Amino acid sequence: MYSSSDTIWVLISAALVFFMQAGFAMVETGFTRAKNAGNIIMKNLMDFAIGTPTYWLIGFGLMFAGSGPLIGGLDIMVRGNYDSTIPTAAFLIFQTVFCATSATIVSGAMAERTKFSSYCVYSLIISAVIYPISGHWIWGGGWLAQLGFHDFAGSTAVHMVGGVSALVGAKIVGPRIGKYSKTGQSRAVPGHSLTLGALGVFILWFCWFGFNGGSTVSMTGDESIVSAGSIFVTTNLAAATATVVTMIITWIRYKKPDVSMTLNGSLAGLVAITAGCDIVSPLGAFCIGIIAAFVVVFGIEFIDKVLKIDDPVGAIGVHGLCGAAGTILTGIFALDGGVLYGGGFRFLGVQALGVISVIC
Repeated sequence: MYSSSDTIWVLISAALVFFMQAGFAMVETGFTRAKNAGNIIMKNLMDFAIGTPTYWLIGFGLMFAGSGPLIGGLDIMVRGNYDSTIPTAAFLIFQTVFCATSATIVSGAMAERTKFSSYCVYSLIISAVIYPISGHWIWGGGWLAQLGFHDFAGSTAVHMVGGVSALVGAKIVGPRIGKYSKTGQSRAVPGHSLTLGALGVFILWFCWFGFNGGSTVSMTGDESIVSAGSIFVTTNLAAATATVVTMIITWIRYKKPDVSMTLNGSLAGLVAITAGCDIVSPLGAFCIGIIAAFVVVFGIEFIDKVLKIDDPVGAIGVHGLCGAAGTILTGIFALDGGVLYGGGFRFLGVQALGVISVIC
């Protein structure tokens, strides 16, 4: 018997996660120059449009069709039965929008100097192979899942996969013309609309409640209802805390609050809490938000000024570094098994191993 409440919950959450495409499009467009707006919008549109049939044809099967340690199986066009309390179709669309979120992270980091046709090829490959295989390790019963790795809604499976892909891509294509002086000094290339960037962040924050909350895939029974409420609280608290702390850090370092960095601070808190939002307390979420703020500010500066990698929107710092940090911090702050709650270091070690493995 299907559960109507579970199915409605998953479908509404899937719609919210789909709307994150609009949030990413606005953030990336606002933080880059106006002349590149059309290119960015097309990339955000096409990574979803290309990723959807690709994931349906091959990616979903590689992720969920089988319980092998390294890879799922072939289930072309999703003909298998993945019913639980929700029908297979609901589970498929929910997983499809997650795949698209991972793919779209890369477009911002490689903005303003990436060939559009090459980006389309990348979208196809990450949706067909890269995201499904690493996702199988974590969510499809693969070797990390068997070890007890915990990534509830995708700090590593979604965000860090996108963030590391962004790092590799931005390094390969090199910086924009004029980004670095002949002496190697970084120059700011201001985006054309903080208003669009802020709108994107608000959209993403709103949609994140579906991203994290919907990952319960259930609204049946008291335990699921309590869990969903707790996830909303920890998600929001980490994001708000990271926003405030990022503002304070930039106010001290730059003598005035930095708007774009503070907006990225909100996203940093959201990314970091995504792994453990279901098993940390509000206090743990508060601490994770504080740490995420430091990671995003100093991480973005390190990538830009030390590694000389040009990331126009800060996607590598937000999704890559904070995704890794949030996953590892889950091993510290988890109420059941965390280092601070007497769980020892095994769980923390598994979390770190998972992060390193997915990066590789």
